[in-house]
Amino acid sequence: MKKVLRIIIIMIIFFILLFFLINFYVIKSTKNRILSDFSDIDNVDAILVLGAKVKKDNTPSPMLEDRILGAIDLYNKGVANKIIMSGDHGTKEYDEVNAMKEYVKNVDIPSSDIFMDHAGFSTYDSIYRAKAIFKVKKMIIVTQEYHLYRALYIAKSLGIDAYGYASNLRDYSGQSKREVREILARDKDFIKCIFKPNPKFLGDEIPVSGNGDITNDK
Repeated sequence: MKKVLRIIIIMIIFFILLFFLINFYVIKSTKNRILSDFSDIDNVDAILVLGAKVKKDNTPSPMLEDRILGAIDLYNKGVANKIIMSGDHGTKEYDEVNAMKEYVKNVDIPSSDIFMDHAGFSTYDSIYRAKAIFKVKKMIIVTQEYHLYRALYIAKSLGIDAYGYASNLRDYSGQSKREVREILARDKDFIKCIFKPNPKFLGDEIPVSGNGDITNDK
């Protein structure tokens, strides 16, 4: 009985260590891809903005607004001339992507340069679809730094040449909880990247080299 208990304890310790080692590896292997200066990065197909919560009035939450502002900054600096807004539009009542596009249109970025990915239900799905649907080979991912490590790891695993732009423009309520959940998410997506399952939805190809208005649904 003592021997069995000892084995169980050893296994528990092993899996705890593995859990934190994976988290460390995901961060360490992508940290150098997070940049603030993209002047030496060329031939970027698109800027990918990862979705986040929208308010009841269908306007971006502070976290999402900062991601959008980051994309606007990169676009205006000429880092890329196309933006993909990827988020959750699973119901008529909840629509991250149109809220994102409307925000950008209000700062005089042409609608034709903005693509909407209505089925970006997870970080993995958004990045997988950027390659499979929008035919992106090289991109800048815009989100907060804590989220970028996982996003960049997924992109690398899927064969996308990706860099990250950290849109940490303010402090966010509940961030400590997000940081803890993100450790779990990194481990989950590390496993997912081994098997590379299809996202929840695929569909027809919409090359980002074309006109973003083809993704409009309003």
